[in-house]
Amino acid sequence: MSLMRNLNRALTATTGLQVRRASPVASAAPGATAPKRAAKKPTAVYRCPAPEDLATDRLLRRPVFIMSPVRSGSTLLRMLLNAHPRLHSPHELHIRRLEVGYGSKLSQKAMSTLDLERGDLEHLLWDRVMHRELVRSGKDFIVEKTPSNAFVYERIRDCWPDARFVFLLRHPVSIARSWHEGDPDKRTYDEAAADALRYMRAVERAREGTTGGYTVRYEDLTADAEKELRGLCAFLDLDFTPSMLDYGRKDDAQVVKGLGDWRDKIRTGRVQAGRALPTDDEIPDLLRPMCEAWGYSQ
Repeated sequence: MSLMRNLNRALTATTGLQVRRASPVASAAPGATAPKRAAKKPTAVYRCPAPEDLATDRLLRRPVFIMSPVRSGSTLLRMLLNAHPRLHSPHELHIRRLEVGYGSKLSQKAMSTLDLERGDLEHLLWDRVMHRELVRSGKDFIVEKTPSNAFVYERIRDCWPDARFVFLLRHPVSIARSWHEGDPDKRTYDEAAADALRYMRAVERAREGTTGGYTVRYEDLTADAEKELRGLCAFLDLDFTPSMLDYGRKDDAQVVKGLGDWRDKIRTGRVQAGRALPTDDEIPDLLRPMCEAWGYSQ
């Protein structure tokens, strides 16, 4: 018996539906309109918990989110912050990709009756995962640094109304070069610049869409780490501790490829000097507006 027959027998018994082989797609005639792309998955509906609801809806208190483009030094910053006795900053958690689905219409109805839509359930999951990680660390506050969080800053802001945001900036040309050098076979420099620019724009939107955040520049952090960390600790209502400057040599269990920077420079355990800033004539037209917006262009 064919696979399709077996599949249809099971589907008919459970849903009353069957699968049919799609008709071959004819080649488009010259000048014909291209078929439309499949619609994106609808954004999950959620509500922002009121202050009086935080005690029941959230386990985390005052989480910290580093909003930065790729290749901006976020792994270095998270290592420095993780060396603080009250801050825990794990590898990138990518919580925005943790999604919730309904196994049946009844489960959806049951959750809706509890005033919990899909987005609310996802927020509960995000909160539980991060709270679990914080509790396991034995510290007081968690710091999350996944660069793609900038694309969903509204949801993060709404999920944790008491969240604190740290914006880490770097010269856009340095970001593009580092992104290209990280995997030159995967992306050319121009491709790296265009891809990294998506993250830069998302970070800038997050800066504009949140209030009370704190901005750090990678170049300032590598030039005078103590000064920058003192300012950041003050923003977080914490005392600066000198141990933050020597965060300790890291091994493969602590620096994981794909979940942040994993190269030798970050493994040394100490802040290393940053690369020389690009000159103004090295800024491509694509990146010039962002350089100007962030004060990296004359």
